[in-house]
Amino acid sequence: MTIRQFRPRRHARRSVSGKQLFLLYFGVLAVVGLQIAYPLVHGDVLRYITIATVAAGAATMILHSFLSYGAFFSITFTIVTFAYSLAVETIGVKSGWPFGRYTYDHSLGVQIFGVPLLVPFAWIMLSYPILIAARRAASHWVFIYGGIGLMIWDLFLDPQMVDAGRWSWKLVGPHVPFEPQIPLSNAAGWLFAGMGLMGLLNRILPHDRRKKSIKSTAPDLILFWTLIGGVIGNVFYFDHKDIGIYVGALFFIYLLPYIFQLRFGRPDTA
Repeated sequence: MTIRQFRPRRHARRSVSGKQLFLLYFGVLAVVGLQIAYPLVHGDVLRYITIATVAAGAATMILHSFLSYGAFFSITFTIVTFAYSLAVETIGVKSGWPFGRYTYDHSLGVQIFGVPLLVPFAWIMLSYPILIAARRAASHWVFIYGGIGLMIWDLFLDPQMVDAGRWSWKLVGPHVPFEPQIPLSNAAGWLFAGMGLMGLLNRILPHDRRKKSIKSTAPDLILFWTLIGGVIGNVFYFDHKDIGIYVGALFFIYLLPYIFQLRFGRPDTA
């Protein structure tokens, strides 16, 4: 008879490889670095930085979803979010519903049905951190909390992209406060389209993490950097001081329940 030494598996979650962690946090740093460079360049360089930011952000969120929740979650999240966003954007471009009348510029690259292929990947980049936050901060109201988060995020995004000529609006009716180039219908469209996506993802995606998984640090960094970078960029670089102040305050208030959960809620082990 032999006696085997028992080793508890309390460190199992830390067994994600160093290479995987390097790729993950390199992606986060790439997104932050590219967004810092965004207001400092012009012309084609600015266009390339826009495309690279979305590509790096989407890839990083997909990688985190795989490392944290597994292949089924990651593949399902990517396919569903891509298909949903492409369908919603196509309807929007063709009919003006639910966002209002808008057109995309060809500077964002290859288009499908009038929608740049890059756009669904931007939805992937945006949706994953919001889904993580919504599930933790408002577990019974994920679709509402998530939809509001996507709407607020877009209030930062739209003025930059309109100023850069990535898309343009045919303004009919009232506009978003402090954003005279963007119709109020766009905010409503993001709210309801976001609620639909968050509700769908929350329903079909598993909640349980892998045994060998990682914490939500990477998507949290992207989420909080969006707030910090959005305020700094709009106040000091994009000539949208009101947007930086008021949307920044709104985003901070929105994030408070999630911040409270991160600080005082259950440990990040679910």
